[in-house]
Amino acid sequence: MISQLTGAIVRAALVMVLIATPSLMLPGVTTDTTQIVALVAIFAAALTFFEYASTYPGLVEFRDAPPFNRVRFLSLFVTVLLLSTIVRGATMPTTLTVFIEALGNKLGEVIDVPYSPVRLVVLMLPDDMSLRHLLLVRTAAGLSYMISLMTLIFFIVAMRVIGWPSRIGTFNVWINLPTFDPTTGGDVVERLQRDARFNIALGFLLPFLIPAAVKIAALAFSPVTLESPQTLIWTMTAWAFLPASLFMRGIAMGRIAGMIEEKRRLNNAAAESELVPA
Repeated sequence: MISQLTGAIVRAALVMVLIATPSLMLPGVTTDTTQIVALVAIFAAALTFFEYASTYPGLVEFRDAPPFNRVRFLSLFVTVLLLSTIVRGATMPTTLTVFIEALGNKLGEVIDVPYSPVRLVVLMLPDDMSLRHLLLVRTAAGLSYMISLMTLIFFIVAMRVIGWPSRIGTFNVWINLPTFDPTTGGDVVERLQRDARFNIALGFLLPFLIPAAVKIAALAFSPVTLESPQTLIWTMTAWAFLPASLFMRGIAMGRIAGMIEEKRRLNNAAAESELVPA
């Protein structure tokens, strides 16, 4: 119980640090912005604490199946930290900010091909945007998208190496998938496989659909410029992180469906062997 509470406190503190990172790193943050960020950070930390301190599941999936959520948090934190460093370098350049900006600019230039997600992000901006801001957005998009791809690769490799989730012990569907009810809606394996395919497909399409939706919405509302530093950081982070998270969820659910199917096959084979006369 003590270790569970300690883990919940540590996770809550890390969530607070994550949300406060842009405000702590960027210069010229107003008092109102600081108060709003502090309020959001406290709320997110409290939600995280109660989720991990509680015995019963809530909304967080795979909370008892590391390293799923650890990989996602690390990806999110690295993205926010690097984008904050790039934006900080626009007004307070250092050797580190120049290096990360050059790396992100190169990545954005490589990925910025016709019909690529990065190109669509650049095209969703108004036509009167300055070249410097366009390059900044492309740099942020390229860096965040590359981090999401590396996160997927790392998770797939880790899943194969450690045999996730079979090597972590018994996988409790109720705790790790609290929003998934295995008792309704037909065969659980088919439902898991269907949800897995849906999440993977949505994760693949979201980087293309989000810029298109923003561009269409700009025709009826004010155009999205991403000139606010914090708006740029969190928008690019969400644009890259959400699809990667859906991809990981789909891969994980497909893995669980395969484990259940394999266990059924072994149980059926064992039952048939017992029926065969000696």
